[in-house]
Amino acid sequence: MRGRALILASTASLMLSGCVSTRQIADAQFQPPQGNYSLIVMRPDVNVGSITLGGLVEPRADWTEQARANVLQALKAQQATRGGRTIIAETRSSIPGVSPETVADLERLHNAVGSSIALHKYMGMDLPTKRGKGLDWTLGQEAVKLHRATGAEYALFLSAEDTVASTGRVAMQVLGVAGCLIGFCAPQGGGAQSAYASLVDLRNGDVVWFNVLQTGSQLPGVTFGDIRTPAGAAQMVERLLGRMKAGKEVRRAQR
Repeated sequence: MRGRALILASTASLMLSGCVSTRQIADAQFQPPQGNYSLIVMRPDVNVGSITLGGLVEPRADWTEQARANVLQALKAQQATRGGRTIIAETRSSIPGVSPETVADLERLHNAVGSSIALHKYMGMDLPTKRGKGLDWTLGQEAVKLHRATGAEYALFLSAEDTVASTGRVAMQVLGVAGCLIGFCAPQGGGAQSAYASLVDLRNGDVVWFNVLQTGSQLPGVTFGDIRTPAGAAQMVERLLGRMKAGKEVRRAQR
């Protein structure tokens, strides 16, 4: 009986435990920007939705706008401590000398490239042509054009998706947790957050640094940073950008 209780307790612990994970990859010779560097923080791509009772994600425009505003403020505060010359692109019209259409094209290109990096470097689906090459993606001449128009050396992109369990979904989670305590463990998935950030060298268009963040919990009502709040947005930005690691060749030389 004691053994069965231990198994049930262990199972419940695993199912109810939450997690926060990040994993950075970088060009082998990447050195985090220092000194009087110039950077454009591109308008963050943010989406927030509600998980319905049936488990579907319902987009929420009001939550999304609030979250984007919070993320922008967090980026401003975080970058102010870095010492570089930074432009924060709150809208597509915020970059002097660059049309909103050009910014939109670059955003769409980066979304495609960023999604490809996340898929092939973090989900075990390495492309044969990319295997063993580290971070080998580029935005090409579209990014170089931004450098020529602004003189900026780097562009920072951030994409985030947050899902929040509805009241009905939380109630279902509670029932699932209760089931774990009597031997029928079937907790329902709650809210989760996924985000990635990338740094692009605008002088050649290459993606030189990339980081992915994943959070989630099966515990009813428990989240790991709600970006609808300023504190949650600041937490997410710090997790993604707080400490950029240098590339492996740079780290090796520093030993």
